[in-house]
Amino acid sequence: MSFGMKEIKKLRERTGAGVLDCKKALQENDGDVDAAIDYLREKGMAAAAKRAGKVAAEGLVQTDINEEKNEGLILEVNCETDFVAKNDNFIELVDDINQQLKESEADTVEEALAETYYKNEDKTLETVIKEAVASIGENIRLRRFARCQTDGFLHSYIHMGGKIGVLVEFSGEENLTAANNIAMHIAASSPEYLSREDVSEEDIAREKKVYREQMLNEGKPEHIIDDIVEGKLGKFYTQICLLEQEYVRDTDLTVGEYLEEVELEVESFVRYEVGEGIETEEEDFAEEVKAQMENN
Repeated sequence: MSFGMKEIKKLRERTGAGVLDCKKALQENDGDVDAAIDYLREKGMAAAAKRAGKVAAEGLVQTDINEEKNEGLILEVNCETDFVAKNDNFIELVDDINQQLKESEADTVEEALAETYYKNEDKTLETVIKEAVASIGENIRLRRFARCQTDGFLHSYIHMGGKIGVLVEFSGEENLTAANNIAMHIAASSPEYLSREDVSEEDIAREKKVYREQMLNEGKPEHIIDDIVEGKLGKFYTQICLLEQEYVRDTDLTVGEYLEEVELEVESFVRYEVGEGIETEEEDFAEEVKAQMENN
């Protein structure tokens, strides 16, 4: 697998390692970024790396809850600049897309784009977005959305004017203060899973491999490595699993313990952050890499 400056930049953003270390890691792993991340971690050259790349796109996240039907919706619409994200025409478009999705039965972005626009039967939603692109002068896209229907209750939270959005499904007696606390915690702490039982076997195997290689590289005796790996895996769960994270408003409690206190359970959640995982090219980085390569 070949690689270039784009892959080096991505690896540096996700690990914090130096440019030349990233280049070597990619060379050793045939250009595979995920494998290169593990390589850098095993060599002690990077801490835990985020799966998503650096946030680079603009736009808005919006949530909507229909309390009568116990249905919730969360969506992300992207544009190119923060200036347009604050533009009244763009905000109105996002509101319209929200309404379109509320009235729609589409499960995917492709299905939603192909549907007849709720304000004009002669247009599809895709046509409306293309017209907005021509009018506003920037690329705009409906990137993703998720629906939730519950027998309990839903709560949503929007942070930084639409930069982060959270939709949470709860069971138990409705407690808006506690529900908002949990939604705000999810916005701040970015859990990937609800509980350790939800973590994929692939993720667990990958972490174990990294931890084992770290211990071997540090010269730890073979007979104690498994115990150390299990300990590190436990810490891994506290970072990515909502119920095991330290509760941000009281770090003496886990989120799970706080939920027990308020007699609530989280059944599911969705957290969107504008642009997460989307990357853009930066010419200054290209020049930086070029200069470093020439000097070595």
